[in-house]
Amino acid sequence: MYQPSMPVTSAAEVRGILGIPFPNQVKKIIDHIDPHCSAWIARTPFIVISSISAGGAMDVSPKGDPPGFVRVLDRHTIAIPDRSGNHRGDTFFNILENPSVGILFIVPNRREVVRVNGSAALARDPDLLNDMAVNGKTPEIAMIVRVHEAFFHCGKAIIRSGLWEPERWSSIEGLPTYAQALRDHAGSADTVETIQRRIDQNEAEHLY
Repeated sequence: MYQPSMPVTSAAEVRGILGIPFPNQVKKIIDHIDPHCSAWIARTPFIVISSISAGGAMDVSPKGDPPGFVRVLDRHTIAIPDRSGNHRGDTFFNILENPSVGILFIVPNRREVVRVNGSAALARDPDLLNDMAVNGKTPEIAMIVRVHEAFFHCGKAIIRSGLWEPERWSSIEGLPTYAQALRDHAGSADTVETIQRRIDQNEAEHLY
């Protein structure tokens, strides 16, 4: 197992490497959803949510839907619907133990992202869930997030990655398919072809 030869073990070391934060990068953090953040959230089709259990188990989960699927309920509250998935519920179980979450809002063709940190709870309010139905399918549960911090994050990571520049994308040739990885990681006795058919059917018939 790899062991670093020059570990960094203190906040003072990190601050010495990074330097002093730019004043505007500290002042830019607000404690609510303002019109700028609200407009961004309304255009967002893809988010990433991080959570952690009471015992320290980490989870980072993607969620995607048509733009505007995350609802701004008021300047301190957003709601995120749950859709048909893998039935694991990692984020939900973490929230029940530790409500702290971090959310990344990504808008295609924009280099910047919006970050929201807050505390989450789970709810089944009928009016709210009905308002978040897609293709006639109503979510069974929603995540309610009380916003503690909201801010725009600069575009350097997206610029460096070339995420929205197809000419810079690496080839996907030779990458394992989801079916291949699932078979090997789960130790399934099914063939890759059988697993792929299930995946295709699930994606075609059970998005909602």
